[in-house]
Amino acid sequence: MEVIAVVGSKKSGKTTTIENLVRELTKRGHDLAVIKHISKPDFTIDTVGKDTWKFSRAGAKTVISVAATEIAKIEKIQLDKIPLEKLLERCEKCELVIIEGLKKLVSTIENIPKIVVVKSDQEVKNAIESFRPILAFSGPYESNHSDPKIPYANGLTNPQKLTDIVESSIKKR
Repeated sequence: MEVIAVVGSKKSGKTTTIENLVRELTKRGHDLAVIKHISKPDFTIDTVGKDTWKFSRAGAKTVISVAATEIAKIEKIQLDKIPLEKLLERCEKCELVIIEGLKKLVSTIENIPKIVVVKSDQEVKNAIESFRPILAFSGPYESNHSDPKIPYANGLTNPQKLTDIVESSIKKR
C-alpha cells in the first residue's frame, strides 16, 4: 500500500485537491482510500438520538451500522491512543491511501510523501522547513521556491498534472 498526505492550512483547498485527485486516480484504475482528520474536538460521525449513538452512550466501544449500500464502523477511541499504522490497516484492501491533515503526525515520516497546498510564500517557506519529503506544492499560490526538485501542480485547476506526479511517485517506490 502506498500512502500520500495532503497537508496545508485551513481553507487552502486540501479537500478539493483530494476530491480531484480521487476522481482522476479512480478514472485511471486505482483503488484508493482517504483518511480525513477532523480537528474539531467534539465532532462525532454519530447522530445524536439515533440508535448507534444510544449504543455508544450505553458503553459500547464499537458499533457497526449496516444499511443496504454501506457499512460503518464507529469506534470510540482517542486519536492519540491509535498509531498511524492502525489507521492504515483499516485501508488494507486499497493500493493507495490519501491522508488529509494529521500534519503533526505525518510531517517528518520519510515514507509518506506530502502534497502541500499553499496560499502564500510564507506557507511555502514554512512547509520546506516542516515537511519531509514534499512530493509537490499545490493550491492557489504558485511559488518560486528554491528547490527545483519539488514541482508545482495546481490540484484545484489541473488535477491531471498532480495525478501524473502521484502516479510517477508510486511507480518509483
